[in-house]
Amino acid sequence: MATNQQRREAAKRKLERQLVRRQERAKRRKIVGAGVVGGVVLIVAGVVVWVVNSGGSGDSTAAASPPPSSSAPPVPTVGNIPTQRTALPTRPKALPNPTTCSYPADTQSAPPKKTTAPDGKNVPSQGKVEITFKSTAGDIPITLDRALAPCTVQAFVSLAKQGFYTDTICHRLGVTDLQMLQCGDPNAKGDVNSDGTGGPGFTIPDEFIDGAKYGRGILAMANTGQPNSGGSQFFMVYGTAELPPQYTIFGSISDEGLRVLDQIAKTGIGTVGQDGATGEPKKQVKFTAVNVAA
Repeated sequence: MATNQQRREAAKRKLERQLVRRQERAKRRKIVGAGVVGGVVLIVAGVVVWVVNSGGSGDSTAAASPPPSSSAPPVPTVGNIPTQRTALPTRPKALPNPTTCSYPADTQSAPPKKTTAPDGKNVPSQGKVEITFKSTAGDIPITLDRALAPCTVQAFVSLAKQGFYTDTICHRLGVTDLQMLQCGDPNAKGDVNSDGTGGPGFTIPDEFIDGAKYGRGILAMANTGQPNSGGSQFFMVYGTAELPPQYTIFGSISDEGLRVLDQIAKTGIGTVGQDGATGEPKKQVKFTAVNVAA
């Protein structure tokens, strides 16, 4: 028969597991693009978050008293990584080609170096763009699809050509129910001043597709949870990601890139964010160059 001490320890472990599950469920609903820890921005920037605006967990189960604040959250361990890719969504009706995009200024996310918003006139909505992120963890080739999100692709290519992503790090990693790596914050330099809320100084319009699914191989934009609040932060899904279709999907990750992401995930999380489920990669992932195919 269990002793009182054993019952207390078992109850404490159960509570900790419940809290982690609530945080993960909340996080899956809000991957906020700016990705800050604890209530600032996830996705990731947002979900990341360390999650931005995670909101309530929606758990109707009565909560027990939380553990003392001095108790550090357990570091999540990587879950099973699926090997099957998630198919890219398709638009039920093709967008006008060319189309027009708007990139209003965002004074709340002024970047550390000058950037210029792309020209939103005569933006193509057909064709693909090949980009390779050269990183300290290995090359991550991606393919951008203008038919999915022409305004997002136009902005992403513009930032890449301006050198915006070079020398930035990927500041958020999820290894359990939200298996993704979030990158693109110009303020995330791996020091105490990085908070995951940076952007390019302008915003990108939402280009959601009803019924879109997120999973292995999907490339999507993070946001703050507000309409048309995308910027420079994006997340690369290497595994499971049960998210609502509220993050613009604008491309896919190559097999080579997925192998790199798998290794980053297996290395694990170093510092855990306030959401208790995502955090900084244990091994820093830094973009040393970004090559855009002509």
